[in-house]
Amino acid sequence: MPKINYDVCIVGAGAAGIAVASSLLKRQPQLQIALIEPSKTHAYQPGWTLVGAGIFSQQQTLRSTQSVMPKAVTWIQDAAAEFQAAQNRVILESGATVEYRALVVAPGLKLDFEAIEGLTETLGQHGVTSNYRVDLAPYTWQLVQELQQGAALFTQPPMPIKCAGAPQKALYLSSDWWQQRGTLSNIDVAFHNAGGVLFGVPAYVPALMDTVSGYAIDLQLNSQLVKVDGPNKIATFNLIKDGAVVGQENKTFDMLHVCPPQTAHDFMQDQPICDAAGWVKVNQESLQNPDFPNVFGLGDGANTPNAKTAAAVRKQAPVVAKNLLSMLAQQPLTASYDGYGSCPLTVSRSRIVLAEFGYGGKLLPTFPKWLLDGTRPTRSAWWLKAKAMPTIYWQLMLKGREWLTKP
Repeated sequence: MPKINYDVCIVGAGAAGIAVASSLLKRQPQLQIALIEPSKTHAYQPGWTLVGAGIFSQQQTLRSTQSVMPKAVTWIQDAAAEFQAAQNRVILESGATVEYRALVVAPGLKLDFEAIEGLTETLGQHGVTSNYRVDLAPYTWQLVQELQQGAALFTQPPMPIKCAGAPQKALYLSSDWWQQRGTLSNIDVAFHNAGGVLFGVPAYVPALMDTVSGYAIDLQLNSQLVKVDGPNKIATFNLIKDGAVVGQENKTFDMLHVCPPQTAHDFMQDQPICDAAGWVKVNQESLQNPDFPNVFGLGDGANTPNAKTAAAVRKQAPVVAKNLLSMLAQQPLTASYDGYGSCPLTVSRSRIVLAEFGYGGKLLPTFPKWLLDGTRPTRSAWWLKAKAMPTIYWQLMLKGREWLTKP
């Protein structure tokens, strides 16, 4: 590929990359934009929880990358390998070079299944599953339907993870199914969370604790999954106190739903635009890199202290678009991201606690409390999750239609 200079280079065609490209083109249709993405498939990841509950099909969450790519964008079907930010260029795995006036980095994150001993070789069999992989989510639903009695374990690793509510969503949707079938009393359900609290924003905890009690779930905080023996159906947990491992316990299971530890991608390590952990360094409000003013980051791969959700990306993308264009025009950056994220916690197959919050756990509800009280389970929030949000994602967010998100 010849060396080409673009106005904007975007790395990653997930929710963040596509949304930013569309928001930029909405403001300046003549921009020359290159989007670097090796995958031919684009996924609506918030739907995978519902695939694991038999409510969505796999196909409902997947489309071709080509179908969501804005027509005016040049899609470079390759992977980024190195960022030479001082020279305004990205080196690709193929060895090609892409030069730019502005760079947007939205690579997502790495699901580190390998960090749990024995997990990768047993995933998809022996009752071990994870909704964090769309190919495994149907197996989750198969296990839920087949389990009549025994032990069902659900796990959550240390933060940060994408959609911190997803491990609980699998837990509650499964428990609700068993309760409706009259088998819940025969199943020992446990939730092992490596953290010390059920959910990081206190306003939503009472409703979630009521849910845990209602399903008679054994809540194990400060309990981190570290090893899985699939054939013998044994899960090993580190017991944590004050940040240190103080013991270990083995538990047998018939079903094990794992949320894997999550890190920055390997290729993001030791890059000049990243922090020591490999996350893209950005100002948490402007989303501009502090070292390279023409570099912006957003989405799961950025080091902003917000919930890593698609709803966060939906708010971040217009901020990046506006500030990037201001930077190119040598004008002050005026758009600001408030840390908004949304986590629709599916406490049953018909009700959701709609957690919406920003930096510091500040509640940022979209709707007035009389219309939708996000701190308690409601049917209207379920309708939003199952019906409205997929349409908002495909038809608004990915197309630069910034309903309720304009900076």
